[in-house]
Amino acid sequence: MSELASRHASPDRTAKLLSEQEVNDLTSEVSGWSLENGRLTRDVRLRDFRHALALVNEIGELAESENHHPDLTIHRWNRVRIELYTHSVEGLSMNDFILAAKITQVLAATSGGQTA
Repeated sequence: MSELASRHASPDRTAKLLSEQEVNDLTSEVSGWSLENGRLTRDVRLRDFRHALALVNEIGELAESENHHPDLTIHRWNRVRIELYTHSVEGLSMNDFILAAKITQVLAATSGGQTA
């Protein structure tokens, strides 16, 4: 388990905006994730719609437990787009990278999931 994945998200009201350098350093710790328009993103291709829906639901449960919620989109019947952003700081916080690391673990355990 990565160090980030072992942590828990802090309440959004206590989240702090990360500097550009911190964001760049942390991005290298979450394999498969990219920075796009100030958001941490990942696209995943799955076997079929049922697996895409199951992944969205599993990420949703994880997000609820961490009280930090990504934007999730199912598109092209078997693809899921995940976008992380902390609205309260209008940018990226440590919470985004913690959740990305936890989602990465979910993806590793999900059959049929691969970065698109």
